[in-house]
Amino acid sequence: MADLLLELFSEEIPARMQKRAGEDLQRLVTDGLVEAGLSYQSAAAFVTPRRLCLNVCGLSKDSPTVREERKGPRVDAPDKAIEGFLRGVGLSRDQLEVRDEKKGQVYFAAIEKPGRSAFEILAELIPQVIRNFPWPKSMRWGTGQLRWVRPLHSILCVLYDENGTDVVDFEVDGIASCDQAFGHRFMGPKWFYAPTFDLYRKNLAKNFVMLDAQERSDHIWADATNLAFAQGLEVVEDKGLLAEVAGLVEWPVVLLGDIAEDFFDLPVEVLQTSMREHQKFFSVRNPRTGRIEKFITVANRETADQGATILAGNQKVLFARLSDAKFFWENDLRTIEQVGMTGMAKPLENVTFHNKLGSQAERIERIAALAREIAPIVGAKPDLAEEAARIVKADLSSQMVGEFPELQGVMGRYYAERAGHNDGVPEACEAHYSPLGPSDDVPSEPVSVAVALADKIDTLTGFWVIKEKPTGSKDPFALRRTALGVVRLVLENGIRMEFKVAEGPAISRARGSAYQQLLKTAIEIEPHKLIRKTKTKVDKSEHEWWQEASNALIETTDNLDDIWIEFASRGKQGRLNYNDPTLLTFFHDRLKVYLRDQGITHDVIDACLAMPGNDDFTLLVNRATALQVFLNTDNGENLLQGFKRANNILSQAEEKDGVEYSYGADQKFGEADEEKALFGALEAVEAAIAPAVEAEDFAAAMSAMAGLRGPIDAFFEAVKVNADRDIIRRNRLNLLGQIRKVMGQVADFTRLEG
Repeated sequence: MADLLLELFSEEIPARMQKRAGEDLQRLVTDGLVEAGLSYQSAAAFVTPRRLCLNVCGLSKDSPTVREERKGPRVDAPDKAIEGFLRGVGLSRDQLEVRDEKKGQVYFAAIEKPGRSAFEILAELIPQVIRNFPWPKSMRWGTGQLRWVRPLHSILCVLYDENGTDVVDFEVDGIASCDQAFGHRFMGPKWFYAPTFDLYRKNLAKNFVMLDAQERSDHIWADATNLAFAQGLEVVEDKGLLAEVAGLVEWPVVLLGDIAEDFFDLPVEVLQTSMREHQKFFSVRNPRTGRIEKFITVANRETADQGATILAGNQKVLFARLSDAKFFWENDLRTIEQVGMTGMAKPLENVTFHNKLGSQAERIERIAALAREIAPIVGAKPDLAEEAARIVKADLSSQMVGEFPELQGVMGRYYAERAGHNDGVPEACEAHYSPLGPSDDVPSEPVSVAVALADKIDTLTGFWVIKEKPTGSKDPFALRRTALGVVRLVLENGIRMEFKVAEGPAISRARGSAYQQLLKTAIEIEPHKLIRKTKTKVDKSEHEWWQEASNALIETTDNLDDIWIEFASRGKQGRLNYNDPTLLTFFHDRLKVYLRDQGITHDVIDACLAMPGNDDFTLLVNRATALQVFLNTDNGENLLQGFKRANNILSQAEEKDGVEYSYGADQKFGEADEEKALFGALEAVEAAIAPAVEAEDFAAAMSAMAGLRGPIDAFFEAVKVNADRDIIRRNRLNLLGQIRKVMGQVADFTRLEG
């Protein structure tokens, strides 16, 4: 057994690529070794800003000899067929073996592939890995043809055991493999001998290089927190920044710097964002005041003046950055004092949201109308919801958000507070974008929930109208994320709504349900404009028709069906593609993802989606949760098997007889005691299930349904369904139909897997 040490030394590797590069190096090399017939005990990859390293332990020194048999043509086959087989196996006819088989004598070839040494395999494998390495971005330099993330300087590749170390000889684009490595660029600029991984790592440390990224991260965080603690301060945790900074330095030296008091009054998020994005600084907070008063920077070297020169340069650059931020902040505050938040939002009239959906200002009008509709449903005051909706996007035109786009929403909250808004309106400015992902917090304040739902529903209905739906892996407008946001807002706030979307017309049907009304409002703001923008040509008469139809739609819902008929007759421009999923189906797809993460299986979800009320997401989830809990019990599992048996017999009989056995069985034709008992059990269970389902007490419905397990099992043990007498057979089949009907009140059990 031997160990492999490989190091690829280059110019600085971008921090964002390092982790993946280490994983790729380990995967490509180890997969290649196994494919070549070598085995190994363990492998570990390491990465610094200037080197990729791989250590493979317990590597076999040789691949085994492999003997392979190939079956050839029959002995009496044409000569051309036999010659072709000989060429394929690389043997002569006298080296073939003849064996007797059922159809006659057949040629067999025994091919023996001798094993190869690990040196030979590695000398072939490593250059292939280097030349085909999957960097997200790569470059060529000089006159060479090799592509690497940054210019590659050297390749250390040795195989070592208790008897010594040998270089694995190969060359890549003029770079020959060797047994030496290079230290820190400034503090250890010299080559050193690296015969084993242990010596390699120790010599790197002597030459001011920490090989392990986790070790660098731990060192940075420990030093940073200690420096802050010594002055009664605390470092603002930022795991993403910590990982990035650990990928920027090989020898981290942590320094604590000052922020000028002039900037203490800037919003905390502004200071944090400016320092993190531009300077890669950690924010240091005063826990007594909550202000950011200092910063942590990480240098890549030790200096004679203990980092004073480095800190001075960083503070100078930071002062300029924060001066810009302060200028933007003060200008934005002056704008608010003069024209308020609505005035700040005025420039959005000239900002296009989408060329087919109008400007940001037009979108705000739709969101405001939607928010008023949603407000009573989520417990918010309609006036507050509309007030919030009209200003939540105002900060998009602020100078601060123009400089730091990631602060949109956050700055809106600050500006709304300065403008005198209250009662949840400022909080809605920040929270209405949430949730942005599956792990993001969901707003719970009523005004924030109303505006967040309005924002997301407007986005989805708008893009559905103009047929910009996700296809395959492409989702340029993040509509899947938006739909999941709606699902989480509804479920995690316990909101009860119904949701229907028309199958055909591009305008949503809106009659009766809360969600329908929301979708109607989303598109009714200017339906003729929305639809007309999807057309390539609109004549005057058609434009007048759209205006007339939209006005009628807004004024009353009594003639909606007439409008749909006329609308559908206008041609393809005004209709959804019938092959596309509806918006409700799209929501259901996101709901399935959400429920799978909650431990609910796909067949349980499908069984509940097939039930009435599947447009009420809270109702749907309550049903699915109760069903999943029930099926995880012995009663649930066995009852499902009994249902499957009944349904299979019933389906086969219905297909054979060409009739549907769902007209009710008559107890007077029952013969066996078990048959009569099942009649009584179904009657009792149905009487219990119906009110439980009506009250949406699905746990009680499942508990009542569990009472069918024993009678159904006993029925199948004692009773022959397909009896000789036709009237008895039909009655028993109708009894099975009654099982399907009673259990079908809870869920569609035909969709459940046995």
